[in-house]
Amino acid sequence: MSEQVIPSLHTNANTAEVLAIRDLSIHYSVREGFRKKALKAVNGIDLSINAGECLGLVGESGCGKSTLASAIMGLTPITSGSVHVAGQDVPTAVKNDPLAQARNVQMVFQDPFASLNPRRTVRDALAAPLRLHGLKDNIEIEARVIEMLAKVGMKPEAADRKPHEFSGGQRQRICIARALIVKPKLLVCDEPVSALDVSIRAQIINLLLELKDELGIALLMISHDLGVVEHMSDRIAVMYLGRIVEEGVWSDIFTSPLHPYTQALIASIPDPLAPTMRQRRMQGEAPSPLNPPPGCAFNPRCPSASDKCREGDIPSFTNSAGDQFHRARCHLLEQG
Repeated sequence: MSEQVIPSLHTNANTAEVLAIRDLSIHYSVREGFRKKALKAVNGIDLSINAGECLGLVGESGCGKSTLASAIMGLTPITSGSVHVAGQDVPTAVKNDPLAQARNVQMVFQDPFASLNPRRTVRDALAAPLRLHGLKDNIEIEARVIEMLAKVGMKPEAADRKPHEFSGGQRQRICIARALIVKPKLLVCDEPVSALDVSIRAQIINLLLELKDELGIALLMISHDLGVVEHMSDRIAVMYLGRIVEEGVWSDIFTSPLHPYTQALIASIPDPLAPTMRQRRMQGEAPSPLNPPPGCAFNPRCPSASDKCREGDIPSFTNSAGDQFHRARCHLLEQG
């Protein structure tokens, strides 16, 4: 490969659709006793992200967020539907040219220490992707490593140190630098700040936003913490038991949530201005994806559930009045 394979960090981004997911389903065959059942980890999802945009994906643990991220990376086989990144069908790209797929999408994981090889210096960690993708010139590699460290707020001398010599926040900066050094078009962040101290989280969030704007990349921010995605996202998608139940601009989601599940999530966020006040807790436990309830999957926990919610079909998306970009799956909205 030539050195021109990896574009400059200053390449101008366009506003095209970077991530396009259409009717995606990921099912697993699971044995329960003497029978096999289908575990529907992801079930009929449509999502899209444009260049320079951040989409926040939120939901409780076990709802399918990380499985969806794995499918976007090409690490999990899909049952039906499609995933396209930068116009390329992900399963086909992974099969035909996995390096090209890796140049399109990179991932930042939850635990930065587990993501780094403790025996390798930061220089080694950042240079390895460049060499893997075709760069041979050591001077060019060194320049890109130092440039990327500067972009994540670290000094050049950090390149000679190993992961155990850094704090958790610094290690996450290194992981972000490693992900961005091949200039991907999409960055998938799976709970990137949940393992960090509260005082460090804001720094990493602000860093990701600055890099998104500077480099023009698309950003998928996966979290169970609505407080985190509120400050990062242009749009938010709320996931429950394998489905998107609400999607809209972040301000609409937080000021006028449509789905009872979204309303319960927002009500459970602690208020730092009134720490003594008790926030409303989510009622009950999420059903097993092996035995989902009929109708709306949230109906066992919904205080407003009707017979149609418990026995009817899975609700279709209904748009908010006067807002075509804000929609939710709820029979109560269909009833007006």
